[in-house]
Amino acid sequence: MTIQFTVTQNGKPLAKSKYKWDEETRTFSTKQNNLVIDFGNEYGITFTTGDLCNFKTGDNCTFKTGDWCTFNTAFDCTFKTGYECTFKTGDCCTFNTASDCTFNTGDNCTFNTASDCTLNTGDHCTFKTGCDCTFTTGSDCTFKTDHNCTFTTGENCVVIRYDVKGVTEIPQNKTIKLNEYGIQGYTEVEPEPAKEYTMEELVNLVGHNFKIKKQD
Repeated sequence: MTIQFTVTQNGKPLAKSKYKWDEETRTFSTKQNNLVIDFGNEYGITFTTGDLCNFKTGDNCTFKTGDWCTFNTAFDCTFKTGYECTFKTGDCCTFNTASDCTFNTGDNCTFNTASDCTLNTGDHCTFKTGCDCTFTTGSDCTFKTDHNCTFTTGENCVVIRYDVKGVTEIPQNKTIKLNEYGIQGYTEVEPEPAKEYTMEELVNLVGHNFKIKKQD
């Protein structure tokens, strides 16, 4: 059965001469940037693309891309990307990325990233990152990071820092921030209070008029 997919650039179908698709090996490659690539729930696809690409796929896919890409995939995918990418995935994915990326994933994922990343994951994940990252995770996770990272986790999570010796146990369901470079320990971070808005402020924030529906 032929795999159905769409590839658009700036809202128009991309000419087939600008990409290669091998049905037998399930491989898609292009040097083009700024693409929307939709394979639906198709699985086992290998992608090589440029920057600013947006992907929708099924499970067990492999991605090698440039910067500023967005991924919406199922489980068991592998990513090698540049900077400022955004991921929404299932379980058992592997990420090798540059800095300033955002992750929203399931369980049992492995991350090898640079600095300034935001990671929201499930349980049993393993992280190797740079500094200034923010983690919100489930339980049984292991972190190897640099300084100034912030953690909110479940139980049985530990962090190993590059710049100081020792293993730090992360307290369950509390937010902590690692100390500055070369200084052991962490500081507990108080959660920010909920913001209150007037109706006029909400309208300005959303950018258009809206109605509040009363619950039955």
